Amino acid sequence: MPLLKTITVVLFSILSMSSFAQQSKVSGTILEKNKPVPFANILISGTTVGTSSNENGEFTLNIKPGSYTLKISAVGYNSSSKSIVVTESNTSNLIINLSAKSEELEEMVVTGTLKAVSRSESPVPVEVYSPTFLKQNPTSNIFEALQNVNGVRPQINCNVCNTGDIHINGLEGPYTLVLIDGMPIVSGLSTVYGLSGIPNSLIEQIEIIKGPASSLYGSEAVGGLINIITKNTLQAPTFSIDGFATGWGEYNLDAGGKISVGKKADVLLGVNYFNFNNTIDNNDDNFTDLTLQDRISVFQKWNFQRNENRIFSLAGRFFYEDRWGGELQWTPEYRGGNEIYGESIYTTRYELLGKYQLPVKEKMILSFSYTDHDQNSVYGDTEYLAKQRIGFSQLTWDFTKNNHDILIGSALRYNYYDDNTTATANDDGGNDPDKVVIPSLFVQDEISFNDKHSLLLGMRYDYDNRHGSIYTPRLAYRWKINDNDILRLNAGTGFRVVNIFTEEHAALTGARDVLIEEELDPEQSFNINLNYLKKIYSDNGTYVNLDFSAFYTYFSNAIIPDYDTDPNLIIYDNLDGHAVSQGISGNIDMVFNNGLKILLGATLQDVTNTEDGVKEKQILTENFSGTWNVSYDIKSINLSIDYTGNIYGPMRLPLLSDLDPRSEYSPTWSIQNIQFTYKGIDRFEFYGGVKNLLNWTPNKGNPFLIARADDPFDENVDFDDNGNALVTDDNPYGLTFDPTYVYAPNQGIRAFAGLRYRID
Repeated sequence: MPLLKTITVVLFSILSMSSFAQQSKVSGTILEKNKPVPFANILISGTTVGTSSNENGEFTLNIKPGSYTLKISAVGYNSSSKSIVVTESNTSNLIINLSAKSEELEEMVVTGTLKAVSRSESPVPVEVYSPTFLKQNPTSNIFEALQNVNGVRPQINCNVCNTGDIHINGLEGPYTLVLIDGMPIVSGLSTVYGLSGIPNSLIEQIEIIKGPASSLYGSEAVGGLINIITKNTLQAPTFSIDGFATGWGEYNLDAGGKISVGKKADVLLGVNYFNFNNTIDNNDDNFTDLTLQDRISVFQKWNFQRNENRIFSLAGRFFYEDRWGGELQWTPEYRGGNEIYGESIYTTRYELLGKYQLPVKEKMILSFSYTDHDQNSVYGDTEYLAKQRIGFSQLTWDFTKNNHDILIGSALRYNYYDDNTTATANDDGGNDPDKVVIPSLFVQDEISFNDKHSLLLGMRYDYDNRHGSIYTPRLAYRWKINDNDILRLNAGTGFRVVNIFTEEHAALTGARDVLIEEELDPEQSFNINLNYLKKIYSDNGTYVNLDFSAFYTYFSNAIIPDYDTDPNLIIYDNLDGHAVSQGISGNIDMVFNNGLKILLGATLQDVTNTEDGVKEKQILTENFSGTWNVSYDIKSINLSIDYTGNIYGPMRLPLLSDLDPRSEYSPTWSIQNIQFTYKGIDRFEFYGGVKNLLNWTPNKGNPFLIARADDPFDENVDFDDNGNALVTDDNPYGLTFDPTYVYAPNQGIRAFAGLRYRID
C-alpha cells in the first residue's frame, strides 16, 4: 500500500534524525532478585529527562554533572528511587533493585475520580490492563482483545458485516462509554471504530469501570466505561514495530516511535494497518464467514514542556476503513443494488483531543476533544449515510482543604447527527439534522476521615433541551481494613439519551422494518456495587490478588428492541415496567516466583426485563462467563507460553417464528488460544501460536445461521395481508432473510505468527 510505505519511510527518517548528547554517562542495571527487569522507566526527578532499560535490564543515561534522584518504575514492579552524584567522569555499574508485585495491584488509575491515585487508594473499583495483557493474545484491535476481560464481552451484532459492541455485566454496547486519555470521543455510531487502530506499543494501560459513571462522564456511561490511556513520550519506545499474519490471510502491522522537536516538545507517532482480503465460507451458506477489511489508522500525540511542569498535550488520529461482507460473488459494482447481496461500509474518522493546565496557582485543567465520523454504507439495497460530530470541552479545578479532596468541573458537549433515515427527517419529510448542546456542572468531594476510611460524594447536573434537567448523584465509601484488605461500596444513578440508528445495527440491515411506537424518553438507572480486594504475600515470593464484586442495576426506563412480537419488525418503545442486571464476579490474580502467572475470572449474572407483569431474560445475554490468562516464562531458553481463553453460558437468541428451526438458546461455548514467544535475541520477539483451538463456530448444532441466505431480497417469500411470511414449499419455516442470529465469531481455528522489534 503506497500510503503505508510512505508513512513508514517518513517515520524511520524522522526517528533517525533525533539524537541527544550530554556531558557525562550514567549506566547501570535494573534487577529483581538478581534477575534483569526489562523495559523499566528511569526518570530524573523534577525533569522530563529519562530513558528505559533494555531486555537485559541495562540502561544508559546522558546528563550533566550534579546531584540527582532517579525514579524507577516498571509494569509489574513496585516503584523505587535512588540518589546519585554525577561527576565529569562516567558513572557506571549502578545496581537498582525493584520488588515484584502482582499484575493490576498498585497501578496508578485516573478513570474513577478524574485524579491520578494508586488503584488501592481509589474509592471507585477500577480494573487495569497493561500492554503485557494485550500481548498474551495478539489481536488487530482492542475490541477483540477485550474478550479475555472478565465481565466484558465483545458482541458481534451481524453475521454479514461483523460490526459489534461491548457488553459489560450483561448490559449492551450503547451503555458503555469509550474514552481515549479520558476524553469521551467514542459513542454510539463509532464504538467499534474507536477501539480499532491504536498500536499496542502506544498504550500505557486500559482502565475499566463496571457500573454507572454518569456523575463524572455524563450520558452513555450507564453500564460502564473503558478508558484507553496512551503513553507519554518518556515511557514510549524510540521505535517499535509489531506485525503478524494468520492462516486465514489476515495481516496486521503496528509501527510507533517518538521524536524530539526542539527543546520543548516531544512527539509520539503510531501507525496501524490491517488487511483481510480472503473470501472464506466454511459453513457453506454462500456468505463470507468474516468480513473483508482494509483499515489504516495514524495516531500522533504531542507533549509540550512548560514551566513548573504544567500539562500541555495534543493528540490526533485519522482512521479509514473499507469493509464488506455478503454473498461470495459480490463485487463493488453490485454495491447498493438488489442483484447480489452485500453489506459495504466506508468509514472515515478524525479525532482531536488535548489537555492544558492553566497558568495559575490553582490546579485547573482544560480538556477538549472533537470527533468527526463519516459513514457511507449499504446493507443490500438499503443505503445508510451518516455523519456524527461530537465536540467536548471540560474545565476542572482540583484542590484540597483540610481532609477534603475536592474536584469541581464544568463541561460542554455538542452532538451533531445527520443521516438519510427517518431519524433526522422533519414532519414535512425534509432533512433536519439532530443538533444538541448539553452543558454540565459536577462536583465531587472525597473526605478522608483517617487512613482507613474515606467517603466520596458526587453530583452532576446536565441540561438537555429535549428532556430538561438531569441529576446524577454518586456515593463511594472505602474502608481500608488493613494494608492487604480493602472494602468498597459504590452507588449512583445513570442516564442515557437513545438514538436508535447510531446504536442498533439490526435497524439498518433492511431485513426488518423499524417501528418506534412513541417518543423515546431517556433511560434511567440506579446501581449499587460492593467490592472486596485482598492481597496475599507469601515468604517464597508468591503473590495473590483476590477481587470480588456484587452488582445490582435497576432501570426505571430502558429502550429494548422487541424482536419477538413481529418477525418483520423491530419495535422500540419506552419500557412499561423495569429491567434488572444483577450478579457477582471475581478475579484471582496469582504470580509465582518460578515464572508462572495465572489470572482467572468468573461472572454469574441475571439480566431480565419485566413489562406488563411478564418477566423474561434479556436477549443475547449469558448467565455465566469465565476468562483465564495463564503465562509461564522459561527463562533458561528465553521462551514464554501464554494460554488464554473464555467460556460463555447459554443466551437467548432472536428467532423469527415458532417454526424457526434454529436453537432458541446458544450452547455453552469457549474460545481458547495458545501462544509461544521467543525473546532470545536483543530487541526482537518472535511469537506464534493457534487461535480458537477448539475450532468453535456458532453454526455447530444449527441447520443455518443466516435465515433465507439463498434469497436475501425476499423475492420468493409470500406474505399474508398482515405482512407475515407464509409457509410454502420453497419456504417451509415461513422465514424472511435475517442475519441477526449471531452470538459468537464465525472464525474458526487458525495459526498465527508475528515479530516485534523495539529500540528504547
